[in-house]
Amino acid sequence: MSTQHKAPLAGIRVIEIGSMYAAPTAGRMLRDFGADVVKIEDPTAGDYARQWEPKHAGLAIGFARLNSGKRSVGIDLRRPEGRDVVRRLIRTADVLIENFRPGRMERWNMSYQELSRENPRLVMTRVSGFGQTGPYRERPGFGTVAETASGYAFLNGWPDTPPTAPPFGFADSIAGISAAFGTTMALYRRSIDGVGSEVDVALYEPLMFIMGDAVLNYTATGRIMQRQGNSSGSASPRGIYQAGDGKWLSIAASNQSIAMRLFDAMGRPDLKTDERYATNEARMANNESLQRIVIDWVRQRPRDEVLAILERHEVVAAPVNDAKDVAEDPHFLERTLVELTNTVFGRAMMPGPVLHVTGYRGPEYNGVPQVGEHTRQVLVDELGMSSEEFSTLAASGVISDR
Repeated sequence: MSTQHKAPLAGIRVIEIGSMYAAPTAGRMLRDFGADVVKIEDPTAGDYARQWEPKHAGLAIGFARLNSGKRSVGIDLRRPEGRDVVRRLIRTADVLIENFRPGRMERWNMSYQELSRENPRLVMTRVSGFGQTGPYRERPGFGTVAETASGYAFLNGWPDTPPTAPPFGFADSIAGISAAFGTTMALYRRSIDGVGSEVDVALYEPLMFIMGDAVLNYTATGRIMQRQGNSSGSASPRGIYQAGDGKWLSIAASNQSIAMRLFDAMGRPDLKTDERYATNEARMANNESLQRIVIDWVRQRPRDEVLAILERHEVVAAPVNDAKDVAEDPHFLERTLVELTNTVFGRAMMPGPVLHVTGYRGPEYNGVPQVGEHTRQVLVDELGMSSEEFSTLAASGVISDR
């Protein structure tokens, strides 16, 4: 039996009418575990993420990572005839993923209430900047807005630097993973009561959750957490340190036993009984002086030697890896990275599924669909559209002629 037969979501059909990053991330998560994801794109331009940089040989790297293994169907959703075709597809689906601004689907007569009347088992997962409810629901929102509105950017960086947004789709990715989680919960509930549901994901909410204790800290104590650089603000010593050979590593002595083992590793058992460093509360109060001690110790030897010493003492530490380090690391090669094949990239690697399920090795990532590559296959062969209707819609530009 092939691994695909053991995929947790085998047999689940997903219609993805999302674009850019967040909703396609959710589609990628579901596809990773066996779902058949049919991606609806503009029949001419496709998903705008196809235009994003960086590109290699004309193919957008970010688009390739999120959409390998999906099937592309070119349909113009701006046209009533196009929306009619999509509704027919949705009647055959288990899941619909969309990321239009709230209200757009309703104006198209494609609200959850309307679609679920035609397909009561439908799970409709909706990703938007600020969610389907609340005063800000109609505001547009991309990841950068979520990263600032959630409070993340305020806390990211150093005390003497401006608030900092990440150089990658952080909020979109977290929201996409959360949307996939919500979708699978809805599918599980459907397996019990037979009825679908609507999943509402705002870009900022998952990010606000993972930020930590900022909001609770303020509402409980009145204190506004500030940028800490590489410190957590909750445990010491913790941070990123430069070794004697110029390379960087992280150390996270985030509980008492690890801190004590770190002091032993450093050859400083005296710090264990020093009242300034004996407890986490004391270490936090004297974090600056303790950090100087750790910095001085690390920079006296090359990184590999530091990491070897810390590993012998079971101190939590790791190198600061760049992409080359990750791509050549034996652990990541065995467990995490997968090969993207049959593209203009040649042999290329990327992160695979975000978790592992016993008995399921994961899918292959063989190629990236061209715009509308699977339109005829899905609409004629699977949906049952007549060749005459297909030709008429293709001739008028409603669908791709492929």
